[in-house]
Amino acid sequence: MSKLISWPHALAVTRRNAAMYRRTWVLSILPNFFEPVFYLWSIGLGVGAYVAKMRGVPYVEFLVPGLICVSAMNGSSFEATYNVYVRMHYEKMYAVMLTTPVEPEDILVGELLWALIRACMYGGIFLIVTVLFGLTTPLQALRVLPVIPLAGLLFAALGLAFTLRVGSIDLFSYYFTMFLTPLFLFSDVFFPIEERLHGVWLYVAELLPLLHPVRLSRAAFHGGGVSLGTVAWDITYTLGIALGLLSWCRKLIRDRLVA
Repeated sequence: MSKLISWPHALAVTRRNAAMYRRTWVLSILPNFFEPVFYLWSIGLGVGAYVAKMRGVPYVEFLVPGLICVSAMNGSSFEATYNVYVRMHYEKMYAVMLTTPVEPEDILVGELLWALIRACMYGGIFLIVTVLFGLTTPLQALRVLPVIPLAGLLFAALGLAFTLRVGSIDLFSYYFTMFLTPLFLFSDVFFPIEERLHGVWLYVAELLPLLHPVRLSRAAFHGGGVSLGTVAWDITYTLGIALGLLSWCRKLIRDRLVA
């Protein structure tokens, strides 16, 4: 894919999105700041009052690694779905871009980079909140930083692949409700899946995209309990799925915008 990409053109697409975002960043940042606070208060401190410890740490601290990945997932997913669809179908922005030397692949990479930036903003804000609450040490925050763009890359690729295939904006409600919500609930975020799932269901759980960034995040936070083989598998799964989907997206976006 790199042979077909003009990085200056791709970065121009990203800068265009950033310029538009500067108009509304205050309204976007505030909800992103308070959302993790509400999660920590309601679930971590509320349910945590009835759960003494989980895997040897207070329940609210158990939640933190998973919720960081959820925040990154939400940031890249919303950008790669609704916003890309609006720019493509309602604003006709990509049609305008294609009247310039910009190619469909440049648009794809530019949107991917912007989705990654949004994921890092969401995940980074949540990480700052946990440090301010004393739930995370600065050292733990530094260790988990690489996981945030990794999670963002995976869900940006998933979101772009879905967006380039659907024909109606109404179908995104299914993507968020029937796909992202189950991932949020059953990907080791709220409880250890190996303690509640058994047999074939554990193998099914390994197919869930969110599980792998969450496990990497928890390993970065708490260290022990995760083997190097598991870490290698999680990284391989995340990068493999993301790169495979982006390779497919290259064909999809050219067919969608040029055909």
